[in-house]
Amino acid sequence: MADSSSSSSAWHQVYVKLRFFSRIRRLLVNKTSTVNNKRCEQSSDQSADGRTTEILIIDQGEKSESINHGDDDDDDDCGILQKSVKRLHFGNLEEKAAAAKVIKRLAGDDLKQRKLMADLGVIPPLVAMLGSEYTTTHRRLAVQALLELANGTCTNKALMVEAGILSKLSENIEVEELANHEFAQLVMSLSSLVNTQFPIDSSKILPLALHMLKLDSSKDTKILCLGTLYNLSTVIDNVGSLATNEVVETLLKFSSMKEASEKALATLGNLVVTSMGKKALESSPMVPECLIEILTWDDKLKSQELSAYVLMILAHQSSLQRTKMAEGGIVPILLQVALLGSPLARKRALKLLQWFKDERQKKMGPHSGPQSRRLYYSSSTNQEDVGEGKKLMKKMVQQSLYKNMETITRRANGDSDSNSNSKLKLLVVSSSSKSLPY
Repeated sequence: MADSSSSSSAWHQVYVKLRFFSRIRRLLVNKTSTVNNKRCEQSSDQSADGRTTEILIIDQGEKSESINHGDDDDDDDCGILQKSVKRLHFGNLEEKAAAAKVIKRLAGDDLKQRKLMADLGVIPPLVAMLGSEYTTTHRRLAVQALLELANGTCTNKALMVEAGILSKLSENIEVEELANHEFAQLVMSLSSLVNTQFPIDSSKILPLALHMLKLDSSKDTKILCLGTLYNLSTVIDNVGSLATNEVVETLLKFSSMKEASEKALATLGNLVVTSMGKKALESSPMVPECLIEILTWDDKLKSQELSAYVLMILAHQSSLQRTKMAEGGIVPILLQVALLGSPLARKRALKLLQWFKDERQKKMGPHSGPQSRRLYYSSSTNQEDVGEGKKLMKKMVQQSLYKNMETITRRANGDSDSNSNSKLKLLVVSSSSKSLPY
């Protein structure tokens, strides 16, 4: 019985291998038939150096390959690919590592080649090589090969997810050797599936991105991780997992770094439009000071626009947030952006200034400040004094406005554009206190 069982198992393994290579033959028949026909015509001819080239067809499931007495480099890509697929499925550790290198090289050629490799079943064994039972070298080779296979094809990415790549990556989240640039590229590439018809569990990608952001990795790697968070934030169903204190604080931290601010601010812009995201931002001690500081970056116009957008959402219908912003000194900075920012930043700054103007008028109310009617009926004041007082107040307001604008212009132009200052002076002189935007 034991002999019968072992014999049955052996025959089953042979049957599996036969089916495997039959599949490869069917997929490559268009390419290999042309190559084999040419080789058959030359099989009886002598080559230039006197060596004979012959074609050997290995029966019972072995692949077709040319045996040349020269180097292995003379093999065509189809033969190399078949050999690499066989080693990846049935080889030892070293053979699998060599096969991963070949697949990485061949996958970079064209999209059709990458799809063909996926049809040959190379993705599951490469995903398996990310397991903790393999060495760091094997895992990194697998990451590089998978990254090439994922390039430009959502189908291959979906096959990786189906093969359990997210679980494999999560198992090795604490292995710092994996926190390299290729690893971050692969994670961001997979995160793009959130906007496709293929389902993906974002809760497994988020810890990977946050973990790599906390490591002392390169600037480019961190930007890739921020790109992963941005991809996740584009789907409203993911806001629940992203609108946490940890994620918001991380995004605010990187938004203060000029080289990474755009991706971080764009992600915050996706979060703040939801109630959960807005609450998370409002509760952060870094808000609004961090965002107000970004408004002063004259050399980062995109960051200015994104920061103004987030501030607009926070200030909308929130008197508390407008009060915090005013106390943080946002009004003169908004004036500067309204004068010198990009068209979109100016539009947003003017909108915010209008809100602050309305807020100030509401606070003044009908019983705040000097009232002309009360002065008119006062026995100790005549109409001439009222007129003089108004003129004096108007002059003081104009002088103050001119001084502020002159300071802003001097910062922008380095005190060198006298013509601009004179034009600005004419503008202020011809304006009244009613033109103040706040």
